Formats: sequence, C-alpha cells, structure tokens
Amino acid sequence: MSGTFSQIYIQIVFAVKGRQNLIHPSFEEEVYKYISGIISGKRQKSLAVNGMEDHIHLLVGLKPAMCISDLVRI
Repeated sequence: MSGTFSQIYIQIVFAVKGRQNLIHPSFEEEVYKYISGIISGKRQKSLAVNGMEDHIHLLVGLKPAMCISDLVRI
C-alpha cells in the first residue's frame, strides 16, 4: 500500500554483568550519547536513553526494515 507508514516502539534494557555498579556518574552522560549515536546511525529513532549504575533503558522507534536483534547486537 502506498502512502502507509508503520513503526514500533521497543524498550530495551542492558544490564551490567553481575549487576555491579559500573556506570559511574562521571561518564554516564557520554555512554548515553554514544548509544544514542549508534541508534541514530542506523536510521532509527532514539526516544529515550537513561539508566542507573547497573543498567540502561532505551526507548527506540524502529522502522519495519530493522530487526530488533540486529540493532541490539550492534
């Protein structure tokens, strides 16, 4: 169908191995920017990137052509 558009919103959670507090506040903003840049570089929408010392939450708008597993692997 021409003129149609679809997108799915996915929440992805990355946890640090052993749930250790390894994401230090001094560099956590840089980590979030880096992850957001990867998502944008794959032509997807980074709606929210945030987290705590032991995990990160991503809210991503995926286009139909992108597989979730491919984005997470990258």
